[in-house]
Amino acid sequence: MMINPFESDAFNMASLTASINLLPNLYGKTEEMNLFPAKSVRTRNISVEERNGVLSLLPTQVPGGTSTYETHTNRTMRSFTIPHIPHDDVILPEEIQGIRAFGSESELEAMANVVTDHLQSMRNKHAITLEYLRMGALKGVILDADGSILYDLYDEFGITPKTVNFALGTAGTDVKRKCLEVVRYIEDNLRGEFMNGVHCLVSPEFFDVLTSHSKVKEAYERWQEGAALRNDMRAGFTFGGITFEEYRGQATSPDGTVRKFINANEGHCFPVGTSQTFVTYFAPADFNETVNTLGLPLYAKQCPRKFDRGTELHTQSNPLPMCLRPGVLVKVTAS
Repeated sequence: MMINPFESDAFNMASLTASINLLPNLYGKTEEMNLFPAKSVRTRNISVEERNGVLSLLPTQVPGGTSTYETHTNRTMRSFTIPHIPHDDVILPEEIQGIRAFGSESELEAMANVVTDHLQSMRNKHAITLEYLRMGALKGVILDADGSILYDLYDEFGITPKTVNFALGTAGTDVKRKCLEVVRYIEDNLRGEFMNGVHCLVSPEFFDVLTSHSKVKEAYERWQEGAALRNDMRAGFTFGGITFEEYRGQATSPDGTVRKFINANEGHCFPVGTSQTFVTYFAPADFNETVNTLGLPLYAKQCPRKFDRGTELHTQSNPLPMCLRPGVLVKVTAS
C-alpha cells in the first residue's frame, strides 16, 4: 500500500500554521514600524467602545480614602466584522517526484521544503494585503482589494477628515508653520493619549517638492550631510516636528489594476509611540478545531486533491487593522 506522506504530523494544521507564522514577512512598512500591534480575539465580530473620545485624569486621595470609580456614561459601541481573506494553492505530484521513497527523515524534510516554498509565496501575498489594509486604516478609509470601501472610520466615529495643503508649489509658503499646524492638530486630538512624535508617509512626488522647496532645501541639505553614511537618504527626514518618509508601496489587484497605497502629491501623518491608537485584530480561522480559540495572524491547512492528483494548500488570515482615534490622522497635499 502506498503511504501518503502528507498524513504525517509534520503536515497537519497545527504544524503548517506554526510554520507559516514563523516564515519571514518580506513586505510592510507598518510591520517594520510595529505600528499596528496584534490583538487576538475569539470571534469574527468586535465591538469598539468610545467614551467621549478622552482619557480622564484621576484625582489624588489620602491613603485609605475613597477610590474613584470607572464611569460608564456617554459610551458609544460600534461593531465591526473582521474580514476573511482565504488563499489557496496546489502542490502537484511532479513537484515531489524523485522523493518517493518514504520512511526516512531526509525525504520528509525534502517534502517539507517544497511545502515551505509554497507557504512563503502565499505568506507574501497575505503580507502585502495586510499592509494595504493597514495603510487604509492610516488614511481613515479601509479598502478592499477592488478599491471598494470596507470601513470609513471617519463616518463610523462621526469625525470630519483633516487635510492640510502645504502649498509647496508656492515659493513663499511657510512650510514650518504648516508642519506645526499638523502637529498641534494631532496633539489636540490625542485627548490624553501620549506620543513620541509625528510621522508622515508621503508619495515620491510629495517628498521631491518638499525637499526642494526654498524654505526646506537648506535644512534638507544639512540633514543629508549628517546622513551621508545611510543607505537611503529618503527615509526619516525630520522638519518642523514631523518625520517625512518616502513611501512607494503598491500592489496589483485581482483585475490587474496597480494600486499605489499613497496617491501622488499626497502624504498621511499620524502619531507614533501611542498605546491605544492603532491595533490589528486577528480572528480565528473557520476550522472546526479553531472554534472559540484566540486568532492567529495566519493559518494553513492541506488536503488531498480529487483522485490524489496532488495536494491542496489552504491559507487564510482574518485581520482588521484599526485606528481607534481617527481624529489624529491628517492628510497632507503638495498643492
